[in-house]
Amino acid sequence: MTESPERDAAGKVVMLGRCPNCSKRAVLDYRPFCSKRCADLDLGRWLSGDYAIPAVESDDPDDEDHAPGSPDKF
Repeated sequence: MTESPERDAAGKVVMLGRCPNCSKRAVLDYRPFCSKRCADLDLGRWLSGDYAIPAVESDDPDDEDHAPGSPDKF
């Protein structure tokens, strides 16, 4: 069974996709999520730092001046 496409007020087809948390069909009011609960869960993950990209710290101060593989500045 196929799902009928969602349409906006102008009658255009709206592709909502699936909720990234639970894979249920997304709801236009909470897009890309299916509900306020899933949207709040995602916000909580952002606020707690779960989506942070880990940084690699270097003890060598020269490493901060240029990127690896780039020519040295004189």
